[in-house]
Amino acid sequence: MKAVLLLEDGTLFRGENLGASGEISGEVVFNTSMTGYQEILTDPSYYGQIVTMTYTQIGNYGVNDDDQESAGIKVTGFAVREFFDYYSNWRATKSLSSYLKQYNIIGISEIDTRMLTRHIRLSGAMKGIISTETDDIKKLSDRLEKHPDMEGSDLVKYVTCKESYVYNKEKKDFKYNIIALDYGIKFNILRCLDVAGFRITVVPADTTAEEIIKMNPDGIFLSNGPGDPAAVSYAISSISRMVGKKPLFGICLGHQLLALSLGAKTYKLKFGHHGGNHPVKNLDSIEVEITTQNHGFAVDIESLKAVKKSSFRITHINLNDNTIEGIEYPEISAFSVQHHPEAGPGPYDSRYIFENFNMYIDRFRG
Repeated sequence: MKAVLLLEDGTLFRGENLGASGEISGEVVFNTSMTGYQEILTDPSYYGQIVTMTYTQIGNYGVNDDDQESAGIKVTGFAVREFFDYYSNWRATKSLSSYLKQYNIIGISEIDTRMLTRHIRLSGAMKGIISTETDDIKKLSDRLEKHPDMEGSDLVKYVTCKESYVYNKEKKDFKYNIIALDYGIKFNILRCLDVAGFRITVVPADTTAEEIIKMNPDGIFLSNGPGDPAAVSYAISSISRMVGKKPLFGICLGHQLLALSLGAKTYKLKFGHHGGNHPVKNLDSIEVEITTQNHGFAVDIESLKAVKKSSFRITHINLNDNTIEGIEYPEISAFSVQHHPEAGPGPYDSRYIFENFNMYIDRFRG
């Protein structure tokens, strides 16, 4: 079956249908990881986005039951150059095509992903629509125009858990109990927090500060997630009321929400950071870490100067564009990173950050 991808600026790509058929709209972004497409597909931070893989051959090792980062696919659509419906991997349980169909995800293959990626880099991330139903540009443009922009969109409400749960309730050998606010938390973040020695209670994104403080955790973790951080007003309000009362640790969206709760601002990046090969400089060790990243917004450096609840110290910087990758707030025992230290997929250079949460709780407790 034929398929088309139309961008909001009128650029049209013709290809073959991949996965389910139909029509879907979302923000088109690209990911530079060479492997890990199943983890990318199931990352809740991609909710509302059509993900383009820059690596040319996708699907050749199938999918399995262990490499999911959430309970099912979370991307809105998928675009690839060359798709393999046959696969070869001893861990695989099904093909990528059947996996996409299982979750009713529409994709497109046999398009020039190099051209698409370059176009996004030059023009910026933009809305797009994949369709197997029509190639009428006027009809597709009209439908795409009605799709909401990423800026101003609260997408957390679509991916957060509905009820609280204890991730590792059988864990006996732990030092601290922590609450993890689920804005779209990845499974590998939970695994890394578990390995770092924490007993983890996961709560929905709209859980109030008062409810969390009443649970008396030793620390509070702010997870990754999709959409515009400034639109998640209930989370910003809740975090602001917890500042200074418990140690805080944020990753990606959690990093942005923490900064917003303290009075800083965020802004939309031109085409975002998505992939497993982004260089980040640790300003304490002066070492360069290769990191996994997945975000379309960043914390405004200048706006941090207006933060009144705590002084701040920038701990990590992105070497590609000098955006903030890590911040510490000493007076309130809080810290956060923009990149993903848990990887999934990606390198393990930043895994130590999970262990650091123990140190912040130690200091807070005296």
